[in-house]
Amino acid sequence: MWKEVIESIPEYDFDYTLHRWSFDPVTHLNLKARWVDVPVRMNEETHVVRVEGIGTTEMPAFELSSEDNAMKEELIQHIYSLFHWGRNLSEVDAHFKTTNLKDLFAAYKGTPIVKDFHLYDCLMKVIIHQQLNMKFAYTLSTRFVNTFGFNKRGVWFYPSPHTVALLHYDQLRELQFSQRKAEYVIDTSRLIADGEIDLEGLAQQSDEEVIKILTKVRGIGPWTAENWLMFGVGRENLFPKADIGIQNALKDYFNMERKPNSEEMVDLSEGWDPFKSYASLTLWRSIEG
Repeated sequence: MWKEVIESIPEYDFDYTLHRWSFDPVTHLNLKARWVDVPVRMNEETHVVRVEGIGTTEMPAFELSSEDNAMKEELIQHIYSLFHWGRNLSEVDAHFKTTNLKDLFAAYKGTPIVKDFHLYDCLMKVIIHQQLNMKFAYTLSTRFVNTFGFNKRGVWFYPSPHTVALLHYDQLRELQFSQRKAEYVIDTSRLIADGEIDLEGLAQQSDEEVIKILTKVRGIGPWTAENWLMFGVGRENLFPKADIGIQNALKDYFNMERKPNSEEMVDLSEGWDPFKSYASLTLWRSIEG
């Protein structure tokens, strides 16, 4: 077993990241002890890396540990990329001090973009979660992982696209998936398994091109494509205007009588480029409690 201490650029609120992940029953973490176990697929092998916060938001530091000694350097690099520890969030904070969100960013400092553990897992989760309330959305994705994924040392791994591609719609219907959602999950997995969708390749393309390609897939709309780009790829300039949570947060922050429409959201977000994803995350954070 190996251990390694990694420092990040201040400010970085790891505790908020753990709090957000705690909504998902699949994620193996401990809020009080400040650690999360990250499932990693690499070179057709699976690994588990524990990430423990040992610093503060102002002086962020982390202890990484794993039993897989041979892959130590690759695993460290992978985790560093997932958590965006090299991102200087003070640049983002300084940008928003000049915008209509300056009070929001003053209240919620160091909110990082932390990527979901795998591109495919993220896409499945956002497809499953679209148009559902959060509680039932996580119920469905948990059933999906617990039924068709696997557990390693207490850590759940999503099923592979090849596994899901072989499922029948009725197998998801038994978990309370709607017929359409069952079709979207399985049919999209078949496209990925057959090589018609290359997620790693997509992740190298522009936001506009990714949205254009993904929204051609049945069951994937702009909200799903934007959330995949933000949480799967880690892109910094996404603002999912169809997201009810963001609409509610804007309503609260700007003391509006109703949720803003798409045109109003465009007007409100003027000046947020190129960091709209941080605005989205911080708006979500403001209403999560």
